[in-house]
Amino acid sequence: MMADLSVRKVSTEAERQAFLRMPWQVYRDDPNWVAPLWKEHVNFFDPAHNMELRHIDMESYVAWRGDQPVGTIIAFINHAYNEGQGENAGWFGQFEVLEDEEAAHALLKTAEDWVRARGANKIMGPAQFSSNGEWGLLIEGFDTPPMIMMTHAKPYAQRFVESYGFQKAMDLWAWYFDTEKFGGRKADKLPEKIVRVAKKVQQRYDYQLIKPNMRDFEPWVEKIKRIYNAAWEKNWGFVALSDEEVEHLKENLKPMVDPHIVCFIEHKGDTVAFAAPVINLYEPLKKVRAKPGEPAWWQLLRLIWHWKIAGRSRSVRVFLMGILEEHRGKGMDALLYYEMLKAGMTAGYRDIEMSWILETNDMMNRSIALLGAERYKTYRVYEKSLA
Repeated sequence: MMADLSVRKVSTEAERQAFLRMPWQVYRDDPNWVAPLWKEHVNFFDPAHNMELRHIDMESYVAWRGDQPVGTIIAFINHAYNEGQGENAGWFGQFEVLEDEEAAHALLKTAEDWVRARGANKIMGPAQFSSNGEWGLLIEGFDTPPMIMMTHAKPYAQRFVESYGFQKAMDLWAWYFDTEKFGGRKADKLPEKIVRVAKKVQQRYDYQLIKPNMRDFEPWVEKIKRIYNAAWEKNWGFVALSDEEVEHLKENLKPMVDPHIVCFIEHKGDTVAFAAPVINLYEPLKKVRAKPGEPAWWQLLRLIWHWKIAGRSRSVRVFLMGILEEHRGKGMDALLYYEMLKAGMTAGYRDIEMSWILETNDMMNRSIALLGAERYKTYRVYEKSLA
C-alpha cells in the first residue's frame, strides 16, 4: 500500500535538499541523463547567481509519500516573458517525478493554483526559465544524451502532463548532423546543392564572412546581443536577453566557444548575422558522474580531466544564431550553416546539433534538412487555460 501523498512548499533546509537531489533519484537508472555539477545545480535556482531569476517570481515544491520525496515542481511568473509577449501567463518547471501519476498531477495542480492566485490566465511549461534556457519536455529522442543546455526526461512524463489536461503549445526540434557521413575532417561530401546555394548567396549579395578575435571578445558579444534580440523579437515565446544575462552568458560560455567555428557575416561594413556554436560540455560532464554534496573542486577537477586532458569534446551545439530581418529570405541561413559546418568538420567535431528550432520555422528547418541533418529529438512546450 502506498503511503499518503502530500505536496509541500520548500521551507526548510531538508526540503531544499530533497528538491535539489530529486533528479538523481528520477534518473538513477537512465544511462542518457547527464548529472550537473552540484554547485552549478544549486546556483541555478539562486537569484544571487542566476541573473534570469531577477525578473521572476517563483515558488518551489516537493511531493512526498510519507517521509519520502517523490517529485518536484516550480511555479513561476516570468515578468519579462509577459511584457515581451503581451500575455498573462504563469509557468511550471523543474518537473521531476517518479513514475507516480497521482504525485505528478498533485504537483501540476499545485503549480496551477499558485499561478492562478497571481492572476495568470494560463499556465505553460515546462521551462527553466525561458526560451533562453532549458525549455520544453522531451517527447522524442530518449535514446541519446542531451547536449548542453538541453533537457532530458522520462518517457512517462509526457503521459502525466497530458493526462492532467495540458495541450501542445509548440514543438521544438533538435537536428543532428553526423559529420562522418559527409567527409569528416575533409568536409568534401557535403550535399552539392547546399554548397552551390551558399556560394551563390555570398557572391550575389556581397556578404563577407568574418571570424572573431577572441582576444577582443567584448565587441563581438555586443553584436551577438544586438542581432539576437532584433532577429528573434517577433518569434513565438521569445524573451529578450538583458545586459545582466548577456554578461552572465559571456562568462559562462566563453570557455566553450571555439573561435574556429563561430561565424559572423558582414554586409557593406555592418554585421548582419551570426552563428555561435558552443562546445558540448555535457559530453565530458557525463563522465564525471557528479553526485549531490560532493566538493565543488573535486567535481571540477574531474571535469577538467575528461575535457582537457584525457580527451576533448567531439560534439557542439549550435546554440545562438540570428539574421537581421532585412537579410532573411536570401539564403543566408544556408550560408551560415554551410560555413559553420565546414569549419566544425575541419576542426575535428564529429557530432553537431542544431537546436532548438521552432516547428513552425519552415525556412530554417528546410535549410537544415538540405544539409542532410536528421531531426532526432522533439521537445514540447505545453499550455493549459485557466480562464
